[in-house]
Amino acid sequence: MKRGDSAYLLVRAGGRRVGLPLASVVEVLEPGPTYAVPALEPAVRGVTAVRGTLLPLVDLGALLAGRPCAAARGGAAVVVKVGGRQLCLEVDEAEEVLREGGLPVPAGTALPWAAGVARHPDGLVPLLDLTALGARITEAAAT
Repeated sequence: MKRGDSAYLLVRAGGRRVGLPLASVVEVLEPGPTYAVPALEPAVRGVTAVRGTLLPLVDLGALLAGRPCAAARGGAAVVVKVGGRQLCLEVDEAEEVLREGGLPVPAGTALPWAAGVARHPDGLVPLLDLTALGARITEAAAT
């Protein structure tokens, strides 16, 4: 984790709470119409138009679980900037902003997409490594 990462947008995706670095969040919006496109990554639902630009729409819960998109769509979409490009993450809901520095992932914990964790009244929340997630989507698109 970078030292400056101290604020996270907490979202629910696939029944779990995770944190997205607030510095990477462009906006939260209602998901618009989605257009199916061929994709090797099963968590890519398609593309959606955001302010006149088509962005990949990724079911975040499905991506984290390593499964295809859920039949039901999430109630919110979070546009994030990853590696100079934007993508849209479909989530169940955006909950709150947590202003706390991240802690290291506890030893022996299987959180492959986490850059760290944060304390929350309901327990530890994985803080996602958007660079790693973006690389996974990019690798699937390039294959």
